[in-house]
Amino acid sequence: MATFLRPLSYKYQWLYDTIATLAAIPVGGEKRFRQLALKNLDILPDSKILDLCCGAGQTTKFLINYSQQVTGLDISTVSLEKAKKNVPQGKFIEGFAQKMPFSDNSFDFIHTSVALHEMTTTELEEIFQEVYRVLKPKGIFTFIDLHQPQNLLFIPPLAVFMWLFETETAWQLLKTDLANKLTNAGFSILDTQLYGGGSLQVIQAQKSIKDQS
Repeated sequence: MATFLRPLSYKYQWLYDTIATLAAIPVGGEKRFRQLALKNLDILPDSKILDLCCGAGQTTKFLINYSQQVTGLDISTVSLEKAKKNVPQGKFIEGFAQKMPFSDNSFDFIHTSVALHEMTTTELEEIFQEVYRVLKPKGIFTFIDLHQPQNLLFIPPLAVFMWLFETETAWQLLKTDLANKLTNAGFSILDTQLYGGGSLQVIQAQKSIKDQS
């Protein structure tokens, strides 16, 4: 699945940004979209935040408004070079989400924006285990990603978008109960919200208070 537009969107930043801007219109624009997963979180200026699968820093630039200690992690060297230019205040590290180059209990918050749909089911389970490991006890994992629309009017536009830009893993995510997988990894679900007619989901989950390892 996906068309020639997918590789082009990653090659040309202006095209990626245009697509992101248009896709965010149903939820009130890109600024609101980038902040949906951060809603109601008590983030302090010294909170340690990881922007997981940060890409070119599209969300990192919003995270630095909350904290002075934001780290971006991505596997793409090209994306990280762009991120360093786009968000010079951030710290960026190359690495796999399934095997993060961080010590246990390193972060207060871990955030990821529309990246989980790029992963296979096995990779998702590995990532959730890693997120749990590098979060501090009581730390919070929050993300926004695709979801099966509840409003029928949103099914055609989402289907077109996915046909143009996404691969099989994105279609599989629509059938995946992410909250259940997080619970299996040890998290407690704090909140779940749907936006854009149900086509987007936000989940906030907390590392077990009992885990003081």
